Amino acid sequence: MEPNETKAVKDDNPMQDSILTIPNVICFARLVGALSMIYFAIANKTNIFTVVFVCLSLSDWIDGRLARWLNQRSVFGARLDSFADSVLYGSLLFGLIWLRWEVLQHEAFWWIMGLCSYALTTGAGLWKYGRVPSYHTYGAKITQWLILFGALCLLLDFSTWPFRIAMLAGAITNLEATAITRILPEWRADVLSIAHARVIGSDSLPVA
Repeated sequence: MEPNETKAVKDDNPMQDSILTIPNVICFARLVGALSMIYFAIANKTNIFTVVFVCLSLSDWIDGRLARWLNQRSVFGARLDSFADSVLYGSLLFGLIWLRWEVLQHEAFWWIMGLCSYALTTGAGLWKYGRVPSYHTYGAKITQWLILFGALCLLLDFSTWPFRIAMLAGAITNLEATAITRILPEWRADVLSIAHARVIGSDSLPVA
């Protein structure tokens, strides 16, 4: 989607108020599945935990494309997707701490950096808009794949470097999201980059 084609979801989508759509159903399933990961971690079922995480991560890729292909994007869907992602990654962190603490404790700098950057961008959105940001930037899309690969490497006892790279990418992505929040005068969904935010911001300026 080109930047000049992308507007606030609420402005150009006839299904802006729809809740029961295929992408939203997938998001609800991801939310429930993410909570089940906590049980599998506590039960020390590492293999099941890993498989569920992979499937839920792929569902995030699928529901975004379905929302565009079926023209079922909505403000509610964007916010639900971001919330489901937060629960998914929160459950992942819990599982990694529970199942791989002997490794994760030595990687504290990296995942604490990721958490702090997420707290920064979330706090900035809540402070300015009273809402959690839901930008779904290009950087966020890339970071999702890096986190998937990095988490798999930890869960399967491979190298820790993919995890470190994923956390660094996540921090950069969150810093970009914070900058986008600073630029945009009002809350927007699906802002692809800082450049896109600047276009939206300039369009929002009053004409002299």
